[in-house]
Amino acid sequence: MDNLNLVLTEVLDALHQTLSIQELEQLKSKYIGKSGVITAFMQELKNLPVEEKKEFGAKVNQIKVRFETALNNQKEIILANEIKEKLASETIDVTLAGRSAKSGSLHPVSIALTRMLNIFAGLGFDIADGPEIESDYYNFMALNMPENHPARAMQDTFYTKNSKVLRTHTSPIQVRYAENKTPPIKVIAPGRVYRVDMDATHSPMFHQLEGLWIDKGISLANLKGVIIQFLKLFFAKEDLQIRFRASFFPFTEPSAEVDILSANGKWLEVLGCGMVHPQVLKNMNIDTGVYRGFAFGIGIDRFTMLKYGINDLRLMFENDLDFLTQFKGVNEVSL
Repeated sequence: MDNLNLVLTEVLDALHQTLSIQELEQLKSKYIGKSGVITAFMQELKNLPVEEKKEFGAKVNQIKVRFETALNNQKEIILANEIKEKLASETIDVTLAGRSAKSGSLHPVSIALTRMLNIFAGLGFDIADGPEIESDYYNFMALNMPENHPARAMQDTFYTKNSKVLRTHTSPIQVRYAENKTPPIKVIAPGRVYRVDMDATHSPMFHQLEGLWIDKGISLANLKGVIIQFLKLFFAKEDLQIRFRASFFPFTEPSAEVDILSANGKWLEVLGCGMVHPQVLKNMNIDTGVYRGFAFGIGIDRFTMLKYGINDLRLMFENDLDFLTQFKGVNEVSL
């Protein structure tokens, strides 16, 4: 009994000196754990005479109850003190100047795209969208590129396990849009496209905007008029020098590449275009005896680099804040 009283005094003193939850858990294990001091007294009951077991067991149980009660009380005190300390450390000095919120800006590609959309909307074009994971038919076959066609080698393609492809251009959107519509059709198709390529001027994911205009009497004159008007508006330069060069694309015939004259006197290729190939028109369910059309393709990332003097395409995919904050305030008014 004397030992029990000593243990009770010892354990209560220890609890009052405990300052952390971790120390409380250690005390709990020390006294009422499997090998604890109070637990050991309970195990001694089997060695006592019958007449002493009742009194000794009651005393041990009383000490255990007092320990657990004191343990819970000390735990509440420690938690309350921790909350007070946390509140004191997080006190806000309302007399200090407030922290100003940093404002973001649109990505340069988004700025350039918005500018393009505004220009083409002003020229009467609708906007269409489509899937980025495409069938071989819409990405190649419908655009006059059957299997083994040499033009397929011009585009390094990502293929999926189910024979789908990540679209290599946004022209499939034009086919999907036109095949169920009756001309006149006047639409642009902006979006992400994918090719197996990466260096200072190429990325495996990039952005294109392709346009299509199909109607009666459409000619190269209409094509040149739209392209010239767009380029002058986009670069905000009325005296911009522009030239068209004969080229080849499987989905247009005749085809052309368009160059602009840079400030240093060099010609820069900026886009491809041409009159829609008759086979492509047929794949769109368009009567080639009545309607003609033209199409063009614009690399949005390239136009962004030319517009804002960016010399490395990879800068636009690295999320570097020093680079991106340069475009704050350059935002175009969206549609």
